[in-house]
Amino acid sequence: MSLDSLQDLYVDELKDLYSAEAQLLKALPRMAKAASAPELQAAFTEHLEVTRGQVERLDTIFAALGVSPKGKKCKAMEGLVEEGKEVIDEDGEPAVKDAALIGAAQRVEHYEMAGYGTVRTFARLLGYTEAEKLLQQTLDEEGEADKALTQLAETVINYTAENVEDTHDEDEVKSKSTPKPKSRAKAPVKKAVAKR
Repeated sequence: MSLDSLQDLYVDELKDLYSAEAQLLKALPRMAKAASAPELQAAFTEHLEVTRGQVERLDTIFAALGVSPKGKKCKAMEGLVEEGKEVIDEDGEPAVKDAALIGAAQRVEHYEMAGYGTVRTFARLLGYTEAEKLLQQTLDEEGEADKALTQLAETVINYTAENVEDTHDEDEVKSKSTPKPKSRAKAPVKKAVAKR
């Protein structure tokens, strides 16, 4: 696509977001399955439903434009999803992996917030009042998801992950500070000779 006007750029950015959301629809169930904390599983599952609604809004916007949403792959989301997959595939303590999953999910949310903020502004400038409202609704949802993940991280997940780390540190400190048992072989005993 040639970017010869703001309209062209608007459509191109919308297609990018559509691809991003489609990739996220596939990634969120995997992230929910990989999460060990029930609260995090629930957050990912809930955001999956929200994401389906966001795709429907994009479908509405594309229908009003008379343009197909297909034809572009969001490489940024592809990379973010791949990073999330790496976390899923890592070995490690479940609580620490949950903290890593939140980090991966928040990078996705921040990317989406930037994208939706951009297209919302383009819609306003181009006079697409209804699209602007729909895009603002999605932008608000992405912000709410980010805040919910932050709250979950700060009140449950990171604390649990920190305690796992402290437990390992304490075990390591104990193993370093506990003297090793001495050999059972008896050292020769020198008899003290009393001087008279």
